[in-house]
Amino acid sequence: MRTLKVALLGCGVVGSDVARYMARHAADLTARIGAPVEFAGIAVRQADLPRPGVPEHLITTDADELVKRADVDVVIEAIGGTDRARDLITTAFEHGASVVSANKALIAAEGAALHATAAAYGVDLYYEAAVAGAVPLLRPLRESLAGDRVTRVLGIVNGTTNFILDRMDSLGADYAQALKEAATLGYAEADPTADVEGFDAAAKAAILAGIAFNTRVRLDEVYREGITAVTAADIENAKAVGCVIKLLAVCERSADGSSVTARVHPAMVPLSHPLAAVRGAFNAVFVEAEAAGQLMFYGPGAGGAPTASAVLGDLVAVCRNRLAGITGPGDAAYQQLTVSPMAEVTTRHHLILEVAGQPGALAEVATVFGRHGVSIETFSQRQRDDGCALAMSTYPTTDAALSAAVVALRDMDHVRRVTSVIRVEGT
Repeated sequence: MRTLKVALLGCGVVGSDVARYMARHAADLTARIGAPVEFAGIAVRQADLPRPGVPEHLITTDADELVKRADVDVVIEAIGGTDRARDLITTAFEHGASVVSANKALIAAEGAALHATAAAYGVDLYYEAAVAGAVPLLRPLRESLAGDRVTRVLGIVNGTTNFILDRMDSLGADYAQALKEAATLGYAEADPTADVEGFDAAAKAAILAGIAFNTRVRLDEVYREGITAVTAADIENAKAVGCVIKLLAVCERSADGSSVTARVHPAMVPLSHPLAAVRGAFNAVFVEAEAAGQLMFYGPGAGGAPTASAVLGDLVAVCRNRLAGITGPGDAAYQQLTVSPMAEVTTRHHLILEVAGQPGALAEVATVFGRHGVSIETFSQRQRDDGCALAMSTYPTTDAALSAAVVALRDMDHVRRVTSVIRVEGT
């Protein structure tokens, strides 16, 4: 048996765990692949940093030279970012190596081009670890459900934001307190923008939608809202109606199959829905398909060890392909479906309004909703000294209609403030 050679790019949190687990499970990997697998080299930016459990003789700072080596069968990319990672992956393809990546930002932005290059050189591009960490999700979508028709993907795909919202819900913490705790525990980066503003989840939504619906979904076509505007009052309002607030990635196929939508935003989820029970930094994704029905995938969505698990799973698949002289599934985007804008998406909404206590105020509010085609499903009011607070949930309506109604409400003399507008999912 010839030994398969692996080049590892990056030896940070993920890369170092990949190196350690690959050494720890060398015998099992050999048995599962059908040939020994070992590192040809590990490329890093700073060679003098301590890396427990990582052989020093494998360390190099010349990533370009490493991916050009003729004896390298597979390149594992764990450096993150886009431009540098794209260039190194492309070079690896050009020199005959397959690639395993954990880089969701790169795959969301450059996936089509990278798949085309991999196909041109007859090599593989796998990236199970790019979405939901250790949770096996992309391969079931691409392979296990290949004979079915996926209609909807709904889930929590960012552990940092789920941890923050969970703390706000379970402990009554405000956003700033919960974010500080997430940073202390290592769930939030020094700059948490990618997580809390929804950029990380949006990249994953683009990948999920592309694979689930076999069409190209660009990152800029994914509607995105983060959690920075979610307040303790929003959390309490959700509790009052039997819900929790989660940052959700939602990908849907239209009823006639001609278009899709992809969006990331906070949403109220009923306590009866399984996603409501997903706590801490865990991920969970619901997949709905015509024949299979509802499937749920749950597990740790981030961290070195969980991500390394997914990387090594891809490594086994790619190495098996290498030995068999074949390549696995390539780009799934054989359709060219329209990606509908958020304005056309139909959802339920929950609103809180502060209204002056004047005769006819409630009737005027109802008239505004009716004028914009928004139907109220539930309604309650809490009396205050200077007026009342109205809480209402709508029947499914387009985002455009609801937004127009909210603008009109804010212009009304009787409406002092629209304090909260949150979408409702999972009903």
